[in-house]
Amino acid sequence: MTEQPTIPFNRTAPEGRELDYLRQSVEGGHTSASGPFSRRAAAILQEETGAEVLLTTSCTTALELSAMLLDLGPDDTVVVPSFTFTTSALAFARQGARILFCDIEPDTLGLDPKHLAELLDDTVKAVVIVHYAGIACDVDGIRSVLADRPDVAVVEDAAHGLFGRWRGEPLGSLGRFASLSFHETKNFVCGEGGALLLNDHRDLAPARVHYDKGTDRQAFFLGQVDKYSWRDTGSSFGLSDTLAAYLLAQLEQAESIQARRRHVFETYREGLADDAAELGFRLPVVPDDCDPAFHLFYVLMPDHATRTRVMDLMREDGVSTTFHYVPLHDSDGGRRFSARAVECPVTSDVSGRLMRLPFFNGLTGDELERVMSSFLRATREAT
Repeated sequence: MTEQPTIPFNRTAPEGRELDYLRQSVEGGHTSASGPFSRRAAAILQEETGAEVLLTTSCTTALELSAMLLDLGPDDTVVVPSFTFTTSALAFARQGARILFCDIEPDTLGLDPKHLAELLDDTVKAVVIVHYAGIACDVDGIRSVLADRPDVAVVEDAAHGLFGRWRGEPLGSLGRFASLSFHETKNFVCGEGGALLLNDHRDLAPARVHYDKGTDRQAFFLGQVDKYSWRDTGSSFGLSDTLAAYLLAQLEQAESIQARRRHVFETYREGLADDAAELGFRLPVVPDDCDPAFHLFYVLMPDHATRTRVMDLMREDGVSTTFHYVPLHDSDGGRRFSARAVECPVTSDVSGRLMRLPFFNGLTGDELERVMSSFLRATREAT
C-alpha cells in the first residue's frame, strides 16, 4: 500500500470571488431564484451560446423542462443514447413518453446516426444527443438522418459540453433545446445547478410559464400583463441566486479553468500515447472539426477483466479511478420505459471497458505524473 496521499477522482475549490459573492448574496437579501447574480451568470452563458438561458436547480430539471415544452404523451417516443446518465431518458419518461434506446458510434461515443436511422418511425418526437467527455458527437450524421424530419426536435444533453465547439459552433447551440450541468463533478460548479438553453425564440414564453410554477409571472414583470396567475403546468425550476453567485465566480474564470483542463487532457494524451498500442488500450478520439470542452479523460481497456484489475491496482497505489455508464437499454428502468427491446452492442462493449482517470482543475504536474505511472504500471501487470 502507498504511503502517499490518495489522489481523488475529483476535487473542487473556489476559483475566484466565490466566497465574496456568496456573502454579497446573503447580505443583499435576494437568495431565491432570478436575482442579480442569476442575471449575470445567465448573461455569460448567453454570450457563449447565443441561446436564451434559464438557470435551473440541475441538468435533470433542465431536461424535464424541455420535456414539458415538447408536450409529450404516451403515443410519443424519444430516442436517447443508451450510453448516458439516467436522466437523459428519465426526464422524458417522466412526461409519459416511451424511450427508444440508440447505440453509440465507437469513435466519439456519441449517438450512432446509422442506428438512429433504423429506429426512426412516425412516433418519434425528439432525439437526445450527448457530447460525451465534452467532444461533439457526429452532429453532421445526425442532421443528415433527420433532414426530412423537421418535426423531430433535437435536445442536446450538453452536461459535459460547455465551452466546447463543433465546426466553430458552441455546444449547446446545435439543438432546439440544450441542458447544462453545474454539479460538483463538472467543469463549472455550484454544488448542484443547471441551465436550459432555448435556441428557438418561440419557446421562450411557454418556457417561462413552466419555469415559474405554471404562472405568467415573468410576463407580469415585463409589463405584458397587469397581474399574473396560473396558466399551465409547471414547477419550481429556478436556481437559488446564492448558488448562482458561486456559479458566476466560476464562469468569470472560464478562460483560466479551461486552460488548466486542456493541460490535464493533453498531458494524459501525450504521456500515454506511446504505450497505447503495446498495452492494448485506446485514448479518446477527437475529430478535426471538434474543440473539446475538456470535461474528462478516459481510456478504453482491452477487456472488462483488465479494466477491473487495473482499477484495483491503482486503488492500492492511492489513485482513484472510476468507470462510467451502465447501459440504459438493459437496465430495469430502461426495460420498463422502452418502446421496444433493442440491441446496443457498442454501448455494451464500451461500458465494460471504459475507465476514467482523475480529472479536476487543480491537478498538479506531480499528481499527473503519478497517475500516469500508476496506470502504466498497473496495465503492464494486468496484461
